[in-house]
Amino acid sequence: MNTKYIDLVNQTFDFPQDEFRIEANELHFHEVDLMHLVRNYGAPLKFTYLPQISNNIQRAKKWFNDAIVKHDYKGKYYYSYCTKSSHFKHVLDKALTNDIHIETSSAFDIDIVESLKREGKITNETYIISNGFKRAQYVTNIAKLINEGHKNAIPIIDNYEELDLLSEEITDKFQVGIRIASEEEPKFEFYTSRLGIGYKNIVPFYKNKIQGNNKVELKMLHFFINTGIRDNAYYWNELLKCLKVYTSLKKICPSLNSLNIGGGFPIKNSLNFDFDYAYLVDEIVNQIKTSCEEEEVEVPNIFTEFGSFTVGESGGAIYEILYQKQQNDREKWNMINSSFITTLPDTWAINRRFIMLPLNRWKDSYERVLLGGLTCDSDDYYNSEQHMNAIYLPKYNKERPLYIGFFNTGAYQETIGGFGGLQHCLIPSPKHLLLDRNKDGELSIEVFSEQQSSEDLLTILGYPKYSKQHKENKYSIEAELATTITN
Repeated sequence: MNTKYIDLVNQTFDFPQDEFRIEANELHFHEVDLMHLVRNYGAPLKFTYLPQISNNIQRAKKWFNDAIVKHDYKGKYYYSYCTKSSHFKHVLDKALTNDIHIETSSAFDIDIVESLKREGKITNETYIISNGFKRAQYVTNIAKLINEGHKNAIPIIDNYEELDLLSEEITDKFQVGIRIASEEEPKFEFYTSRLGIGYKNIVPFYKNKIQGNNKVELKMLHFFINTGIRDNAYYWNELLKCLKVYTSLKKICPSLNSLNIGGGFPIKNSLNFDFDYAYLVDEIVNQIKTSCEEEEVEVPNIFTEFGSFTVGESGGAIYEILYQKQQNDREKWNMINSSFITTLPDTWAINRRFIMLPLNRWKDSYERVLLGGLTCDSDDYYNSEQHMNAIYLPKYNKERPLYIGFFNTGAYQETIGGFGGLQHCLIPSPKHLLLDRNKDGELSIEVFSEQQSSEDLLTILGYPKYSKQHKENKYSIEAELATTITN
């Protein structure tokens, strides 16, 4: 009878997969021995596998370039990274090695751009596409960037006032884009996105505010769908509506030459994940070309803004099962040595599911469990896997610690969770590792940040600094959570 955890996975999925395999009863991720990380760095632990950032960028570039060749498409393709998905320098540094462009959403983003320019990571040729509702400092920072010679900075007009605000601070001629306020899916509580300008108002806005304005040149139409790029009727319908606006604008605006299709690609959230990226890209390019040919206008350059797709599949989180609580005759709670609310906030905020697998004990028998976090909040739990509507893990054994990993967690979790700041119930942020490979494929490991200590948190809260003697004898949250790592 097949009662081992590895049998369950093999019967349920096509396994092993490209990034996952089992060796000596332990899980490897992109050929990284995860239990080796645990033995050397402890748990809880977060990591970023940097090579996956480049892998996904190059995959997307290939899909678009293949479609452009296939359809003899005359426009170019530009890959942009949404910094809001992860602002960390190690993420931007890795992404920018792949000849990409940047999408910003706040004033501080422009400060990051300026820093990257000083380091030579980006140049004036890099497109800086500035989205979002623009308050005074954001407008000032964009204007400063353009005034200093960054002509490929394109602010995307989000509301009727922004064009005048930018014109007041930018000294010379500048380029802009206009964002379409797309209609939302029926399940949303509102009909139209709060961002952008409505479909029917874009051409009149251009005629009234940009056409004949010698200082402003319209270069881009920006189309964004909150649910991301999907192969469904809703997405294709909104894309066709966008293309009608583009072709109408192009006929009266010769400078318009770019279409930013916005929205993100989905990332793998289950071992059953199956998404035909190449087909979808091919059809997008085909639809754009067909619409332009029918209206007898030139095809646009295509921009995408991929955030989660760029960085999401590079991230992971590792926890130890501290204890099992049998709360009734059916429910067993495996308690992790951290918190889902603070370290994977999307699991709590939007019921997001990530790939979850044990790191060790794959040949042990399994049981159905619930996963609970350390905070006193009743919502600090993770209770089902998307692929089977339940969580199955190797049976709890106090003498043989079990470690579990959540994968493809690299987008948004640190910023939403408040990296380096206060956490719910003062649960500390875990240690974070950066994993990379050199040109020979050898793995390098760098400790990006240590786990927060009680002193870190008390300092933020405004409590007096510890005396030297107190520091030597202090009660440490980190010490409370430390566990004995066994093979």
